[in-house]
Amino acid sequence: MAALKIAFEVPDTPANSIPSSKNPIDLAHLYKQTMGDTALEIEVLKLFARQARQAMAEMAERDAEACSQEAHRLKGAALAVGAVAVAEAAAAIEKCPADAALQSALGAAVLEAELFVLKLCR
Repeated sequence: MAALKIAFEVPDTPANSIPSSKNPIDLAHLYKQTMGDTALEIEVLKLFARQARQAMAEMAERDAEACSQEAHRLKGAALAVGAVAVAEAAAAIEKCPADAALQSALGAAVLEAELFVLKLCR
């Protein structure tokens, strides 16, 4: 249980988080969060993918205030695993939850991260 807590801690400087490559998940950041435990990395990524998909479904069904709160939670989870593009898109939704273009961008970022996770889990 302590390992999951470590894996989901928000980086000390999330605004300065720079991906290690063009991947949807910053694997260097994830490696640090999981202390190099590959099995934990996969488990954390699977949890994140499920959480992100659920968050997207819930945001589609809720009012603007609840959508903003769900986007905030998703942003934190994304920063914890190194999904910077998802975090940035969620931050935009948090500020302007009714914007359809921002919702579309968040959906694309979540899908890209989810597909990346699926490839890693093969």
